[in-house]
Amino acid sequence: MPAAAPSRISVLRNNELVPLLTSRQPGGPIIQPWRDVLLEQHSVRPSEIPEHEHHELCMHLQLTGNANFEWWSAGRNGIEKTAPGSLILIPPGTRDRLRWQGASDRLILSVRPGALRRKAEELDSAGDIEFANRWSLHDAPLTNLLTEMGREASAGWPLGALYANLLETSLTSHLLQRHAANPVRIPSIKGKLPMPRLRSAFEFIADNLHRDLTLDDIAKHLALSPFHFAREFRNTTGQTPYQYVLDQRIARAKQLLKLRTHSVQEVTYETGFQSPAHFVRAFHQRVGTTPGAWREGSM
Repeated sequence: MPAAAPSRISVLRNNELVPLLTSRQPGGPIIQPWRDVLLEQHSVRPSEIPEHEHHELCMHLQLTGNANFEWWSAGRNGIEKTAPGSLILIPPGTRDRLRWQGASDRLILSVRPGALRRKAEELDSAGDIEFANRWSLHDAPLTNLLTEMGREASAGWPLGALYANLLETSLTSHLLQRHAANPVRIPSIKGKLPMPRLRSAFEFIADNLHRDLTLDDIAKHLALSPFHFAREFRNTTGQTPYQYVLDQRIARAKQLLKLRTHSVQEVTYETGFQSPAHFVRAFHQRVGTTPGAWREGSM
């Protein structure tokens, strides 16, 4: 294995790491906000993937198409019917060969073993983490998670890295709980925001960053009291609403500064800061330099 982690979903073929798929990725490569997960979207045509070995857990989510595919692995062979929503789960160490009998669009995601091991340790679970091959898997929550990751990735992660990390955590937890050979028990934590409500909060914040946004505004949007919203938001994300909003304001400011079409004063009010002095102070505290210096350094 090379020291540097690959930037593509890769497999071992003839003792070399090569991309799993070389087919076209609609819209180009996806921004990867994670350390331990890689996500790609491909338009696959009728073709065969030569024999290869997976060194990471790999999943396919079919987005379009309904043609069968054929697989060969561990001396066995099978043909699977497919449709939008069909899933494949392939654990590390699997040697296989695939033949696509028709065209499809699909999300492919790989998870490094270390991510699953660390999550299991966080949950006080001992022992090896193992998975079985699932050439035809039906799991609506997993489908929804992968679909959400693909949708956010295609949009350039408008809800920020925190939401991306929460999706990653939800994914690893779900895999350990539902698909590990020895399922890991996930303790229920009271007082957390469910993902749809959390996404609604993130979207409301993103749409209103230019305003003097208050805790009451966000809580009212979710039909919660400010106290319950603040507590449940922190229980879910590890950040207070104020910390998250400030991070999003700084991220939006960086985007605008890079465009070079806005003065620092204009960026101030586009990102909801009450004065240029407040903006410069907050930016310096978060980034370590002034907005103007950061803009010059980003050329």
